[in-house]
Amino acid sequence: MLGFSLALFLMPQISLAEEDHIDEAIRHTKQAIVQGHAGHSDSFLDHAKEALVEARAAENANANPHTEEAITHLDRAIAEGKQGHGAAGTTQAEVALEHLEQAK
Repeated sequence: MLGFSLALFLMPQISLAEEDHIDEAIRHTKQAIVQGHAGHSDSFLDHAKEALVEARAAENANANPHTEEAITHLDRAIAEGKQGHGAAGTTQAEVALEHLEQAK
């Protein structure tokens, strides 16, 4: 009985942690998109990398196909940004954002 009570107590905290990570991933992805459109590649990469960290943390807390897709597109956004392809990186970040918003 104690184990069940503990599980019920911890479940909402895990869910809240995942939601916090999704919110942070969304915030950083939006900032990456703004910076990408402005042509600020260094700032774009910084925000895209932070979004990826948060998306991975959300995925670790609770696996979700939309979070998994967002991670794939954030990885691509970062790769494109590193190669100097700002427009392609920004497009990948926009697709990642759609998936992150669906994961909420």
